[in-house]
Amino acid sequence: MPLFRRERTARRALAIGMLVHTAGSTYRKAGALMLIAADGEYAGLLSGGCLEADLREHARAVIRTGEPRTVQYDLRERDDPLWGLGLGCEGAMQILLLRAGPDNDWQPLTHLAGALEEHVATAFGVVIESAGSDLPVGTLTLPADGARWDGARHPRLETPAVRAALERAVGEGRVAWVDEQHPSWKLFVVPLSLPPRILLLGAGPDAVPVVDFAARLDWKVTLLDHRPAYAVASHFPAAERVILARPDALPAALDLSGFAAAVVMSHHLPSDLAYLRALAATGIAYVGLLGPAARREKLLSDLGTAAHALRGRLRAPVGLPLGGRSPESIALAIVAELHAHLHRPAATVDAAAATPAVAVSRAG
Repeated sequence: MPLFRRERTARRALAIGMLVHTAGSTYRKAGALMLIAADGEYAGLLSGGCLEADLREHARAVIRTGEPRTVQYDLRERDDPLWGLGLGCEGAMQILLLRAGPDNDWQPLTHLAGALEEHVATAFGVVIESAGSDLPVGTLTLPADGARWDGARHPRLETPAVRAALERAVGEGRVAWVDEQHPSWKLFVVPLSLPPRILLLGAGPDAVPVVDFAARLDWKVTLLDHRPAYAVASHFPAAERVILARPDALPAALDLSGFAAAVVMSHHLPSDLAYLRALAATGIAYVGLLGPAARREKLLSDLGTAAHALRGRLRAPVGLPLGGRSPESIALAIVAELHAHLHRPAATVDAAAATPAVAVSRAG
């Protein structure tokens, strides 16, 4: 969140654009956020870029006055001279703009930034509709174990339904709503989408484009290699960590439980064997192995009974069959397959995991 850090350091307020409702075909869905600074700079997108210029003007007013503002765009009317013509979208969006600044400790951004730094799932709630003056639109609530701001404790929001919605959003990673009556109000609950942590076992030159592509997706990459010439942090400025350790010391060097995927790419057969043996004992759902099918079969044979623990998880050769032999092409194939795995519905992931990907050989 570089823009947030810049504005907070300068003690300047900024606006949060929050997509709270969509209908039809839209670029983003409910729960998406963007940040807009007073100078017009923004981070994140709520449309494909067609609405952001107009949103900036609304955001400046919100930053200036501190009053939340709901903005609606309906792109479904093709005859509309402004929004319905040539934008490539055919949906409707309702966006709530809030100010985050010194007066409210830049919440909920401060809370989200802390959770991101600790890589802990969380959520926040915001009142998006209210018929009572004592609970205005824009009122925030944070989880009990994460609130470091007194303003996050509004008595009207201290209910079992609100707590359950926050817990559900954290646990399921999906937005939630709470509707109450007498007087009526609606709370929108937004989970924090944590970036996946990816483990690369092997930090050779061909790992550089993998890290670069992953960084563009905001993935957090850790690399481990036993060769001092390769395990150099300056070679991978976008990586979260670069570790020098022996392959057989992998379980001691890292807590492997926090990784969404691991890719074995050391080009060293004994090292890859040790890495696979360690990964077989974990619950990491995706294990990629660089190299041709014959190399995979040799490693699986040497693993013996431990190979059974990799059944349904091993992608070897790793990567989608996109073609190309350059390090960048292979890196793109690896990251593309990882992306498909991370974003595939659970039922589809289970079905696809029934057989390893073995169709195309990669460089070993």
